[in-house]
Amino acid sequence: MAIWLRIVLTAALLFIGSNSNAQELVKVPVQIPAITPAVTAFAVARERGYYQQEGLDVQLVVMPSGLGTQALLGGNVKFSTAGGAGLMPILRGAPVRFMFTSFSRPMFWLYARSDIRSVESLKGKKVGVSSLGSGPDSLLREILKKHGLDGGRDVAIMAVGSGTARFYALQAGTVDAAMLSVPANLMAQEAEFRELVSFIDQEWIELQGTVNVTDQLLASDPTLVEKFIRATLKGFIHFRDQRSQTIGILTRFLRTKEDAAAKIYDLMRPSLTQDGVVNEETQLKSLEHVIDRAGLKAAPRLDKIFDYSITVKVRNELRAKGWKP
Repeated sequence: MAIWLRIVLTAALLFIGSNSNAQELVKVPVQIPAITPAVTAFAVARERGYYQQEGLDVQLVVMPSGLGTQALLGGNVKFSTAGGAGLMPILRGAPVRFMFTSFSRPMFWLYARSDIRSVESLKGKKVGVSSLGSGPDSLLREILKKHGLDGGRDVAIMAVGSGTARFYALQAGTVDAAMLSVPANLMAQEAEFRELVSFIDQEWIELQGTVNVTDQLLASDPTLVEKFIRATLKGFIHFRDQRSQTIGILTRFLRTKEDAAAKIYDLMRPSLTQDGVVNEETQLKSLEHVIDRAGLKAAPRLDKIFDYSITVKVRNELRAKGWKP
């Protein structure tokens, strides 16, 4: 009996110890714009336990990018992954910086009804975006301008939701065209809608899967920022180097079939940045399509918007250690 009692007590202590460790994890709410491939690095880092290794319990909270920036400024989330949509608030004075970037190419496609054959044919039509002021909204206005149309005057731009919601709005006829991201673009292709523009093939730069941090958090808790970026970078490297495992994670995260996840992975892979960092030339290009909308004549100092110093630091440390996923 004494032996069994000792075994039970030992098991109980181990259980209490494991629960104590779990309780020690710091809860970190992180805004993501949608369940989208653009935030794959964060999903991988969470599933592979990289955040937990840093003592973090990361909770991915879905909310539109505009609202996400407000939540970031209000302290309701610690980090935002708003991407290009986060640039406008910064240009207008929000004390936020880009500290990590997963993708530098715009992974968006403009699809329309099959009878609409060109961008010019969108005059008088309705086009769906995720939200006004978002990255897809800015890109849409630029391509319309390039084709002699004014977004908002010649073409009605409607906020119809994130993720696949824009495809369903197009399918239902709520809009005549829509800015789509993966996997909605593949759904539109299968449904025989017409692809008008593939932005991934354009010269524009659109930052996605970013880590946006307030100056206040950076000053008050740089250790938390470093831990989060280190774990995210590990997730990024895993995504970059481990195709088959990442496809499995994408399948679960997007709740899609494995063959669809494989297509998505191969479509996204060429848009990856170099270890989560973009150079000054790319930083400047990312601002081109939002400067006018922000009412500025020229871009402000880049170091007021971008700060990749922590990402570079943890990248160099991981390289020195020979870390591999």
